[in-house]
Amino acid sequence: MKTHFLSLLAIVILASCHHSPNPETKADPVAMSQEELIKRGAYLTTIGACHDCHSPKIMTPQGPEPDPSRLLSGHPQNDPIPAIPNSQDWILFSQNLTAFVGPWGVSFAANLTPDDTGTGNWTFEQFKTALRKGKYKGLQTGRDLLPPMPWQMYQHFTDDDMLAIFTYLRSLPKVNNLVPMPIAPDKINTLASVKTK
Repeated sequence: MKTHFLSLLAIVILASCHHSPNPETKADPVAMSQEELIKRGAYLTTIGACHDCHSPKIMTPQGPEPDPSRLLSGHPQNDPIPAIPNSQDWILFSQNLTAFVGPWGVSFAANLTPDDTGTGNWTFEQFKTALRKGKYKGLQTGRDLLPPMPWQMYQHFTDDDMLAIFTYLRSLPKVNNLVPMPIAPDKINTLASVKTK
């Protein structure tokens, strides 16, 4: 009898450990207004540190800060690329924090504003593909996004989070800025004093 009682007790305990709530008791997500989506997207963009790389900087007494007139517009197309020191053991950032050098070559932060030179002609599905699969312009057949873009972390945003971010990006002023294409590692030595087009 005692053994039967202990077996029954063990079954009850195990069953309660694996009990999942009834899906019908879950609250439906509340649809957000356009204004709420933009506010949420601005928040997620800020805590996601998107401005660190995608916003050109201005120097202030406290150091470099995002330039309010060029928020999230990517690496400025006419900024010259300074001479790159030969250092295999370092990853380097430009003074503006929008260009990066490493074993992959030179990469540039993308223009995320809704201009045609940025994400203006992207669909929400493309945006999700860029963040979930690390694909350039969110195209399934596009090249892989280059470091330091941390898409491997951002892929964990929920669809609702991504929609909020996408809606916020759509609300930004358009900045016409065609960011340079990446530069392959074997082309870096030819860059001394070259100005990007």
